[in-house]
Amino acid sequence: MTDQARDRFELPPEMKSMAESSFKQAREAFDKLLANAQTAAGSLEEHGATMRAGAKDLSIRALAFAEANVQASLNYAQSLVHAKDLSEVMRLHGDYVQAQMKTLAEQASEMGQIVHRAAMDAGRPKP
Repeated sequence: MTDQARDRFELPPEMKSMAESSFKQAREAFDKLLANAQTAAGSLEEHGATMRAGAKDLSIRALAFAEANVQASLNYAQSLVHAKDLSEVMRLHGDYVQAQMKTLAEQASEMGQIVHRAAMDAGRPKP
């Protein structure tokens, strides 16, 4: 077996079709979950008049981050299905890990800022 044949990474058309169908179902399930979470968050906002603005902002950002992270993971998994060889799989993996580490660091920083603002607001005297 040649090196090129050994490095070639192809899925049979049936498996690709099945994987695409699974990704589509996963995306649809995720969209439903997200819609329900957003509805629940909105309901909490309406019924919880005492909810602090900082907690509301934190939950909204957490949902947005979760959505972005799941979408990135689904996109990554889908790109692996279309990889032509092992070197492309490795490149895709490296790109994904690097992008996610940067994204997670940015998200953690933003969450820290929101928590800090909420703590500062909670410490202010009421008029």
